[in-house]
Amino acid sequence: MAKKKKADEGGGGAPAWMATFSDLMNLLLCFFVLLFSMSSVDAEKYEQLVASLNSSFSVLPAGGSAIVDTGELVGMGISQLNKMDVMFTAMLNTGGNEQDKKEEKEKTAEEQYEEKALAESEQMAEDIKKELEQLGIQDQVEVEFNAQYVLLTLNGALLFDSGQSEVKQEALPLIDKIGSILEDYGQNIIEIEGHTDNVPISKNSRYGSNDVLSTFRALSVTNRLRSRFNLNPAHIKYSGRGEYVPVADNSTAEGRARNRRVEVKIYNSMSSST
Repeated sequence: MAKKKKADEGGGGAPAWMATFSDLMNLLLCFFVLLFSMSSVDAEKYEQLVASLNSSFSVLPAGGSAIVDTGELVGMGISQLNKMDVMFTAMLNTGGNEQDKKEEKEKTAEEQYEEKALAESEQMAEDIKKELEQLGIQDQVEVEFNAQYVLLTLNGALLFDSGQSEVKQEALPLIDKIGSILEDYGQNIIEIEGHTDNVPISKNSRYGSNDVLSTFRALSVTNRLRSRFNLNPAHIKYSGRGEYVPVADNSTAEGRARNRRVEVKIYNSMSSST
């Protein structure tokens, strides 16, 4: 009898598993309510979205503003939002293609500019070579060109005595013939550059370094051109580059002779206007 009374005292109420089951049902109910609230359609917001797309991108025809119970936008009997992700992807791709086309167009314009500038320099170089031949100095002047200018290179040994910056008397006719050619390009920028080899200047020289010597040599040629030819002084520049821009090996006598030079750069019209 004592055991039966103890069992009766422990009974009564719902089993323990029912409480756990109830909590689970409540959680599931909240979960489905949340899903339903997220999936419900706000007709007013859909109206605003479609109107914005229609006015900004013209992807939807006018009048497509009816929303059915399923949440789909229907206009003229056709569902228009079923493949909205496809339309957005297409718009994004179109924007990327337009950017690519713009960059390609800019690149093409730059290439066309470069080609036009190079063609002008090439024509200038051909004309100058013909003039050099007519003047009989084609063997004393090297002619090169790029998209910016035509380069005339004069051997420094023909123009100057060793360690000196004054143009030799016998070299003045060569400078004058170059000047007569430059008059054809009086409106172009013309730059005179002096260059030396890497042999140090003598301590007894009045020039402190190869930089100074090269600058004075470029100035001597510039002064001759300015004083005797119809050139715009504002368009003529000169500079000394010293030993720092060699065109040959300074370890040989032939290389040092090539490095002792004066360069005349005649910029084409496209480079002169920048």
